[in-house]
Amino acid sequence: MGLIGGIARTAVVAGTATAVSNRVSRRQGNRWAEKDQQAQDAADADAYRQQQSDQQQGYPPQQGYPPQQGYPPQQGYAPPPQQAAAPSQDDMIAQLQKLGELKAAGVLTEEEFAAQKAKILGS
Repeated sequence: MGLIGGIARTAVVAGTATAVSNRVSRRQGNRWAEKDQQAQDAADADAYRQQQSDQQQGYPPQQGYPPQQGYPPQQGYAPPPQQAAAPSQDDMIAQLQKLGELKAAGVLTEEEFAAQKAKILGS
């Protein structure tokens, strides 16, 4: 396989690795958020049981302090990557030439070529 095929394969592998990494991060973040919620629910249940116990023993309700608020749940995902600076005119021309070569070699379909071309010219 020539240089163009190697470039195309590298692009596919890099895209797949990024997608897998993002999914793993998102899933792990959701698990952490779920554990935080379970801990908060348990703390709320303990506080409720203590309040019920105090009322049964005849203690007056506690006053003077507002109800405690927990920390807001943390976001369970990584921030989106920073946008790269706009490519220069020479970079755009080089990218378009590579796309043309990939299309001519049959690596890209007409639709893929048009989508990538629009992406390069739109950035």
